Amino acid sequence: LSLARAGKRALVLERAPRIEEIGAGLQIAPNAGRVLASLGLETALAAMALEPEAINIRRGRDGAVLARLDLSDARNRWGAPFRLFHRADLQGALLQAALENPQTHVRSGARVGDFEARANGVRIRVHTQEGVEEIEAAGLVGADGVRSSVRAHLVPSERDAPYYSGCVAWRATLPADSVPAALRARESNLWLLPGAHVVHYPLRDGSLINAVVIIEEPPEAEDAHSSLSLKGAELAGRFSQRRLAAELRELIEAGDSWRHWPLFMRPSLKQWTRGPVTLLGDAAHPMVPFLAQGAAQAIEDADALGGAFMRLGATVETGFAAYETVRRDRAERVVRASRRQGAYDHLSGLPAVARDLAIRALGGPGLLRRNAWLYRDPLR
Repeated sequence: LSLARAGKRALVLERAPRIEEIGAGLQIAPNAGRVLASLGLETALAAMALEPEAINIRRGRDGAVLARLDLSDARNRWGAPFRLFHRADLQGALLQAALENPQTHVRSGARVGDFEARANGVRIRVHTQEGVEEIEAAGLVGADGVRSSVRAHLVPSERDAPYYSGCVAWRATLPADSVPAALRARESNLWLLPGAHVVHYPLRDGSLINAVVIIEEPPEAEDAHSSLSLKGAELAGRFSQRRLAAELRELIEAGDSWRHWPLFMRPSLKQWTRGPVTLLGDAAHPMVPFLAQGAAQAIEDADALGGAFMRLGATVETGFAAYETVRRDRAERVVRASRRQGAYDHLSGLPAVARDLAIRALGGPGLLRRNAWLYRDPLR
């Protein structure tokens, strides 16, 4: 959509036979919300999103609220509200907008294989049910995730392979009436525990609760449990060495099936772009989700990619290079900050006590000011 706004035709090649979302919740902060609104999606997205009133930071062992971040003024401060989406709803709205745009085309069941740069663009080999097809294009954008095949061809080195971050996410979507009444408010919650944290928030007008349990696990444990899903009581049992507030334990136990989701990273790249090929989102800068900025940074990438062509009237190669110049430092800063946030959330012992005192001292307003660099327009 961003490229179409810049006058470029875009073909999306999706390897899945059908485009459908299997995830659950997604937090969209103001920095990404402004971009989506600028693409003409404000009315559609506002109709399906839930705007949380606050973020509560809680001590996991007893549920004490260390700080409450009031989000009611977010639109005035940063040009867009915080919003909570079911992933399928957001993806559906974006897909519908793309299908309705004459400049954008979407093909499913089309897997990008290898490619080669040419004098006036790139030749891409696409694998379909009918066989291998070659496509000539002005440029190729690899927006294909942490295990990006485009990146693997662009950077053919074992040292660039995905690696386990040390944390596993367990995800579930719960009927709201199955969790404690005190946890059904239109607010996001972050619970801090030694070596772990829990995030949950409402979706679809409060009828569902999206919950994510992040636990540090050694590589051998991750390998041993790579295909597991767990009942709530089994997942709660993994916290036997940690005290859990009663309401938090009840929320975890309410899940019929928690899905195992190991978190992977890749080394930082010095260069995302080579001639008519570039990377975007997790393919360029995968990050742990501890600042809820993974999707937001991909959305910022897309905006900058289209913006490079709008500003420059550039060739694909100069446009891609300009896009990377605008985005690389900020995206890498968010990658580093996300990792630091995870370490901060998972403190134990006296460092955790000091952290909790610092959070109380800053309070909600202070914490929002500390993170304002994320939500402001990065080009201002």
